[in-house]
Amino acid sequence: MRTFLAVLASAVLAATVGWGVTHLGFYVAGVGHTFQVWTLACWALFAAALLLLRRVPARAATAVVLVGAALIGGAAIAGPPNTSTDSARYAWDGIVQGHGISPFAHAPNSAVTRDLKPDWLFPAPTTAADGTQECTGTRVFTTHEKGTHDLLCTTINRPRVFTIYPAAAELYFAAVRAVVPVTAEYWPFQLAGLILSLGVTVLLLALLRRRGLDPRWAALWAWCPLVASEAVTNSHVDLLAAVAGLGATALVASNRRWRGGAVLGVAIAVKLFPVVAAPALLRRRPVGVVVGAIAAFALLYVPYVISTGPKVIGFLPGYLMEEGVDDGSRFALVFLFVHGKATTVAAVLILLVVALIVWRTTDPDNPWLGQLVMIGAFLLVLSPRYPWYALLLVPFVAMTGRFEWLGIALAISIRQFWPYAYVRAWTLGAALVIIVAMAIWRSGPGWRGRIRDRARDEWHLLLPARLQRR
Repeated sequence: MRTFLAVLASAVLAATVGWGVTHLGFYVAGVGHTFQVWTLACWALFAAALLLLRRVPARAATAVVLVGAALIGGAAIAGPPNTSTDSARYAWDGIVQGHGISPFAHAPNSAVTRDLKPDWLFPAPTTAADGTQECTGTRVFTTHEKGTHDLLCTTINRPRVFTIYPAAAELYFAAVRAVVPVTAEYWPFQLAGLILSLGVTVLLLALLRRRGLDPRWAALWAWCPLVASEAVTNSHVDLLAAVAGLGATALVASNRRWRGGAVLGVAIAVKLFPVVAAPALLRRRPVGVVVGAIAAFALLYVPYVISTGPKVIGFLPGYLMEEGVDDGSRFALVFLFVHGKATTVAAVLILLVVALIVWRTTDPDNPWLGQLVMIGAFLLVLSPRYPWYALLLVPFVAMTGRFEWLGIALAISIRQFWPYAYVRAWTLGAALVIIVAMAIWRSGPGWRGRIRDRARDEWHLLLPARLQRR
């Protein structure tokens, strides 16, 4: 019965995910509040399913986790992307590479690639009642073709700028699109996301069993609404960075440092920010990790540098300015205390201090907690606007069982549909308070006893002796 209830809970969560994917989304008019309620409901059902999973016998836990992962992942692929258009850019970058063109060479609105543009990425303009042409439809942006200035409709965001994605991400885009026809729309990356997310679940189960830990922890990844939404439905390439980050940590923990470093280099070449995973891997014989990472990163860029030269930097500088890194407004929590350009300096200093602590205190044979702290601190300081950044964190939540760190992912998800700076700051602040409180509780009776004794001493100082006796 306990096993049945856990599977049923995962099926209810899957049904809820599937309904939302097929009916809701930012690009469907009039569903704003419904989408918010649906998101919070998915997280509530996730928490309930985890509680029921705790009562499942250990011998059945692996099967239940896998069944739930398949149900939830399968439901997440039932509809098109619902909160992001990034996979349209992924598809375009893959299509042009299939024709021997570097994605760093031309922006999507370039007339040079006119003959490669499929209708689903570049729909034809429609004629309005007054005879003018306009762009209409879900997730459709309006721009003009570079060179001719003709009206151009596209589902690709920022169509006038070069791609921002690093080399490993671009190779992934090319590989996925190479095995499907150009008419295939969003599902190829969703299917790839489903396969990769299930692969992470299997790897987590294997690693947890190898370390003698509870395989139920794998559900913190496998059943997480963030994974279903951002790894599968919206198929963000951050999933690939999470896969590589988890693999790199597993290799280094098993003393295969060169190979672990190379896989870390792949993770960095997917999205750059996985470089924050390095400090926890450098405690013992760091040369192999560093050299392996640099070598892999450089080799992945060789074909793009040869074909495109310095343009491989893409839209990165413009993106950093757009996101508020230059003026410090990006760092919501730090911005509460420090303003202006000093915010960026303070944020960097905080991360350097955390990196030093993680490097000095991480057990080389057990780097999982160090990774959780470093990546979690990065997300708290960076305060990203996009929940898919947290995909890198979730595998390490599963490897440590520290479920409270998922509060960071939930806080960023909430900010997505309540886009106010104070919401981002206070939700992340609440997540930080919960993490600190749980860390004190997990520290054992020693810390709790000291806190209790200190509270009693303060009580004795504040109250008269007569009241203390009462």
